[in-house]
Amino acid sequence: MTRFQTAPALLALAAALAAPPLRAQTPAPAASRVPAALQAVRAAAPIDLDGKLDEGVWSTAPAAHDFTQQDPEEGKPATQHTEVRFAYDADALYVGARMYDTEGARGVRTQLSRRDQQSDGDYLELVFDTFHDHSGRTIFQVNPSGVKFDAGQATPNADPSWDPVWRAATRVDSLGWTAEMRIPFSQLRFPRDSVQTWGVQVWRFTQRINESSMWSFWRKNESGGPPLFGHLEGLRIAQHGRRVELLPYALTRASYVRPTEAGNPFQKRKAYDTRVGGDVKALLTSNLTLDATINPDFGQVEVDPASVNLSAFETYFDEKRPFFVEGSGLFGFGDFNCFFCSNVSSMSLFYSRRIGRAPQGAVTRDAQFVDVPGNTSILGAAKVTGRTGGGFQLGLLDAVTRSEVADAIGPDGTFTQEVEPRTNYLVARGKRVLRGGDATLGAMATSVIRSFGDDGLSRALGRHAESGGLDWDVSWSKRTYNVMGNLAVSDVSGDSAAIGRLQRSSARYFNRPDHGGLDNGLFTNRFEEGLTSLRGWGGYLRVAKQAGDVQWEASTNVRSPGFETNDLGFLSRADYVWMNANVHRNWNKPTRWYRSVGLTLGAQQQYTFERDLNDRQLHGSIGATLPSYWDVGTFFIYHPGVFDDRLTRGGPVVRRGAYQYLNASLSTDSRKSVVLSTNPSYTWAQEGPAGYELNLNARFKPASNVTVQLGPYVSRDGTGVQFVRRFADPTATDFYGQRIVFSDILQHTIAMDTRVAWTFTPTLTMELFAQPFASTGKYFRFKQYDGARTLDKTTFDAAQLTVLKSHTGRDSVFVLDPDRDPATANFTFSNPDFNFRSLRGNAVVRWEYRPGSTLFFVWQQQRSGASPFGDFALGRDARAPFREHPDNVFVIKASYWFGS
Repeated sequence: MTRFQTAPALLALAAALAAPPLRAQTPAPAASRVPAALQAVRAAAPIDLDGKLDEGVWSTAPAAHDFTQQDPEEGKPATQHTEVRFAYDADALYVGARMYDTEGARGVRTQLSRRDQQSDGDYLELVFDTFHDHSGRTIFQVNPSGVKFDAGQATPNADPSWDPVWRAATRVDSLGWTAEMRIPFSQLRFPRDSVQTWGVQVWRFTQRINESSMWSFWRKNESGGPPLFGHLEGLRIAQHGRRVELLPYALTRASYVRPTEAGNPFQKRKAYDTRVGGDVKALLTSNLTLDATINPDFGQVEVDPASVNLSAFETYFDEKRPFFVEGSGLFGFGDFNCFFCSNVSSMSLFYSRRIGRAPQGAVTRDAQFVDVPGNTSILGAAKVTGRTGGGFQLGLLDAVTRSEVADAIGPDGTFTQEVEPRTNYLVARGKRVLRGGDATLGAMATSVIRSFGDDGLSRALGRHAESGGLDWDVSWSKRTYNVMGNLAVSDVSGDSAAIGRLQRSSARYFNRPDHGGLDNGLFTNRFEEGLTSLRGWGGYLRVAKQAGDVQWEASTNVRSPGFETNDLGFLSRADYVWMNANVHRNWNKPTRWYRSVGLTLGAQQQYTFERDLNDRQLHGSIGATLPSYWDVGTFFIYHPGVFDDRLTRGGPVVRRGAYQYLNASLSTDSRKSVVLSTNPSYTWAQEGPAGYELNLNARFKPASNVTVQLGPYVSRDGTGVQFVRRFADPTATDFYGQRIVFSDILQHTIAMDTRVAWTFTPTLTMELFAQPFASTGKYFRFKQYDGARTLDKTTFDAAQLTVLKSHTGRDSVFVLDPDRDPATANFTFSNPDFNFRSLRGNAVVRWEYRPGSTLFFVWQQQRSGASPFGDFALGRDARAPFREHPDNVFVIKASYWFGS
């Protein structure tokens, strides 16, 4: 850990006099701006990476200087002088940087944190466009404590999961601070020309005065980016042979888990295992890289947060596994952008968490005890990525998962049943940069092929699924105007029972009794018995003015009824045509009242392919940065009543009432040792109780190497139309022979996200994550709709709905006699009230004991429990997660990097 002390006044005066004088400068207008240029110098002697800048090459190399503020005084010369120089030898690019500070060492602010986790303090950032095609970004950043951040590589949206092997050394002295970097050419991708020119941008952030300055200037209301980068010229990089990097690992795991079923022989209190595997990275050609993994393990990955999902749709969780996270930006398809929008999603053809997912099948035979694997084992995965000097980007990923079987014990003894087939996943992605970086055109294709060993499983899952599409992004008039969009098709084939399941899924509910739809042709638009394939299409188009003080956009997003990508993508629903329009105004010139203000007004609406309006809203937002560097904002949504074709979960279309939503946000100055932020919200609806969310994110920095984050969260959520059960009832003539029970629900949730990061050195860290969580749901006022396509409902009275009590005295079973006729059938359903609590967390010690080689010590703990009551008591439910029995897993994992 680096310590700083207050410098004497005389030393501070000397530092100010030693800094070169600042020269007045006025950035050239965008129309006539000429990119800055800088020459890289070949190093004649070795460079000792110690941050001292005492090698001779640093006195001869020209410097990038004359930086310009983007904040807080846009367009004015930077108040702190910066000099950045570049040198190279046969193997690496070197950077020598001097960051002067008028207060000397006293003015430097820094934080010791894990790589890629810096959130506070000064930093120097380099952004390279190595192919010089005005589109790619490769980022290297360092702070005064030597903490590194990197993202890449050579893609429009640099991927922060990329972790190349490079070195940096920094020093704090009486003039400010210095940095030296060594970036091996083996870690970069660039053309193999004899003499090269790269685009480069240099940013410096000085936290003490909140000053963000840049070498090649553009204004905040411009699109900026690689087309406005400066130039790094004169690089002469010799040809290198093929390189191979190996990263084998070994781990040991100990699990201590309490059995949940008495007498279950598959559940053991203690379990121990070891495994080995590894990754390989090979340079196939000058710009094509192979990444492969064999028997991967992701034991050091942070656990997913807890949630309670009462909808018919799947919960989305972010990918956290390193192999799939790294380079994921290249495999993204169908960029989506909006100033303000809600209840809409981008095109998703590839959701990597499908690979290695929990088995989708179930044991169908009679069994007393069942042991189902928690996830599907990945036998191996490989990806080839690269980029050519002509602006073509390529990505190819293939993964194979093994067949998983469940062990079971039935009346006739033990048996096994396949619950997940052997599967091959393939993703191919290509993108071409055009018009000097002002346009891109891309294509993507995916394929899932399953090999079944069990006929029952083949009736549940498609035999193969494919998707493919094109996407584009075109800008003009100095990137002021933009058109972006995509178009994709999908096809899933298999047994007619598997395709029937997809037709009845919550993404489309083709089995609705009032579903009309278009006729089936090339694409599937409505339910049809015996189908062995499901086909659909989707698309997105946005036209926008995205630079200047006044900006606007108009967009549409479409999914046909038969569109289906969930075998390898993520799709919550199909069958919609969504439209959105917004106007946005920026005020970026600081005044005594604010530093910047943004205002957005707009509207959106959505129709099904049967032309039912199922979404409409008017919205507005305003946000500002105050002179104190506090951020404030608010937004409002008005949502009138609309039709809902998903609420009855396969029943007819009904109406949903109007609601309004108000959100506010506040965050304090991020430079302080205590940083607070909150964004409370309030919802009031035509039906059901009002809801609110209260949260606070508090970040404490008791020392330069310790960060503590606390995130308490409390919410009350409610609706008057919570789905409960659906029954076949021939007397329900007004509802197509279906009796669908709804109720009011009042749900309370409390949680506390806790994170502690303790950094001992930039390569040795300890991180803790813990989330106590409790959620209760109380169902009351059971009811039914009076008919299809109406808002009217009838609440069941005591004569229609009776309750059978359990031995504990709590409501256990409800008996429904909707027509009060003893001659007709009654219906029963269990009490849906719930009380769920959990405590999830892990602690990870990470030591990069040599560049690229890491040792992990991991402790994971989970506690969970549930009860059939829904009343909420703050004290009781806040303590409940800590009273559950803990399940513990301990992991030690070591990897060793072989490379150069």
